[in-house]
Amino acid sequence: MDPVAVDALLSGLRPALVFNCAAYNAVDRAETERDLAFAVNAEGPANLARACARHRIRLVHFSTNFVFDGMLDRPYVELDEPAPLGAYGASKLEGEQWVLDLQPHSLVIRTSALYGDRGSAIKGGSFPDRILSRAVSGESLRVVADQKVNPTYASDLAAVALELAESDLEGLVHVVAAGCAGWDELARAVLAEFDVPAAVEAVSSAELGAPAPRPLNGCLASARVAPMRHWREGLHDWAVRRAAQHRL
Repeated sequence: MDPVAVDALLSGLRPALVFNCAAYNAVDRAETERDLAFAVNAEGPANLARACARHRIRLVHFSTNFVFDGMLDRPYVELDEPAPLGAYGASKLEGEQWVLDLQPHSLVIRTSALYGDRGSAIKGGSFPDRILSRAVSGESLRVVADQKVNPTYASDLAAVALELAESDLEGLVHVVAAGCAGWDELARAVLAEFDVPAAVEAVSSAELGAPAPRPLNGCLASARVAPMRHWREGLHDWAVRRAAQHRL
């Protein structure tokens, strides 16, 4: 993110509000592409925050549950101390800190296990999309069970983020769907929405052997705002929209 170009763009557009949704979110690749992860997730937000501060523009920046190590036996709230396990989480934490330090009226929204109507290009689609595609094609489904998250529908997050952006809330806030689930539970819920009779084999993080460490407890809660609707309700709406799109 070229700081000169960003400053020129904001100077010309003069927006009242900027949402920074950009991120490097290839969690495993970040372990070997650390410089790229920090360039996108830390330096980028820093450049944007400087420009927003210069032009007195409110900035809303999105972050992640990966800033925590997952050792607590309860969901993490805003006052809990971050302790990222891998390069991705560390880069996102540094980005948060730059935004909060450089733009005093900014809002940093941490969320968890985000999926939407359009999936991540880096990851080859959203988690529900990938599960459904593999199941329909007859692939075996081995899904990690000991990592707990709040599966959060991006459409729900977007609506709340707009409301919070127009409020006086500043600093850090956790915005997630109500309820926590293992990834295997989420996978089974996705298949149930489409009546796909595929088996999901629950495996441990150790068995899966992913290159990057992940927090076992990735669940978030908030001491500042109410949770959104339960994750199963958001998933159902996602499934309805996906089914409608594929009938066109």
